[in-house]
Amino acid sequence: MSLFWRIFGLNAVVLGTATALLLWAPVTVSVPVVLTEAVILVGGLAVMLVANAALLRIGLAPLERLTRLMATVDLLRPGQRLPVDGHGGVAELIRAFNAMLERLETERATSSARALLAQEAERRRIAQELHDEVGQSMTAVLLELKRAADRAEEPLKDELQQAQETTRESLEEVRRVARRLRPGVLEDLGLISALTSLATDFATHTGLDVRRRLSPRLPPLEQETELVLYRIAQEGLTNVARHAEADRVELSLWPADDTVVLTVTDDGRGPGLAKEGAGIRGMRERALLIGADLDISPAPQAGTEIRLTVPVSRKRPEHD
Repeated sequence: MSLFWRIFGLNAVVLGTATALLLWAPVTVSVPVVLTEAVILVGGLAVMLVANAALLRIGLAPLERLTRLMATVDLLRPGQRLPVDGHGGVAELIRAFNAMLERLETERATSSARALLAQEAERRRIAQELHDEVGQSMTAVLLELKRAADRAEEPLKDELQQAQETTRESLEEVRRVARRLRPGVLEDLGLISALTSLATDFATHTGLDVRRRLSPRLPPLEQETELVLYRIAQEGLTNVARHAEADRVELSLWPADDTVVLTVTDDGRGPGLAKEGAGIRGMRERALLIGADLDISPAPQAGTEIRLTVPVSRKRPEHD
C-alpha cells in the first residue's frame, strides 16, 4: 500500500466511524444549536482529531525513524540500517534507503582505500627525498662546518661549532620526520619492533610515561593490516600529546580469539563531548580499509581508550 492510500485509509476510518455515530446515535441538531448539542459536537470533533492524530502517528512512524537515521548516519560507522516491516510504499522507501547506504559505504570504502594508498605513496616519496636530498645536503654542510671549525681560531671556532651543533640537531629532526613518514623499521623488522620504536621515540620527544604491552605471539598479518595498526597507534599517541593533557599512556597489542586488538589508553581528561577531528576520522577511515572496528570511549580508570579490533582470517590446517 502506498503512502497516499495509507493516509487516505486512516482518515477514512476516522470519518466513517464519526458518520456511523451520527447516524445511529440518539443525537439531533437544532436550529439554532443549543448548548448541550454544541458540547456534544465539539467533543466528537475532538475525539476524531485525537483518533486521527494517533492513527497517523502509527502509520508514519517508519518515516520518523527514517528521518532520525538520515540525520545521524555516518559512513565511517557502517552497518546502520532500519528494519523493514511489512510491505507497501513506506517499506519500499526504507529498503531503497538501506540499499543506498550499502552503495555509499562501499563507494566510500573504495575511495578511502585509493586515497590512503596514494597518501602512503606520497609519504614514501617525501621521506625518500628528505633522506636522499635534504639529509645528504645537511650532512655535507655538517662536514664543511667541521672542517672550517678545525681550521678556525677563537672566537670564530666557537661560533662554527655552535652552527655545527644546530645543523646536527636539524639533521636528526629531518631523520625523525622521515621515519614518521615512512616507518622503515616496520618493513625491515616487523610490527612489534616498529611499535616499540614508535613508543620510545614518542616518550623521548613528549616526556610522557609510555608503557608497552606488546604480545610477540601475534598471528600472521598482511602488510596492509600491519601498516594500519602502526598508523592508528601513531595517530592515537599524537592525539594524546595534543589534546589529552595526560601524564601516562599505555600502548597495547595482543591476540584475542580470531582478532588482534590494539589499544592506546591515557590518563588524561577523557573524550568528553568534543566533535571528532580530522585525526580520529582518519583513524576510522583506516580501520574501514581493513574491515576493523574502532571504538573511542572513556578509559576504565580515567582518560580515553582507543580500541582497534582487527579480524584475522585463520587458515585451517590441511589434513592428508
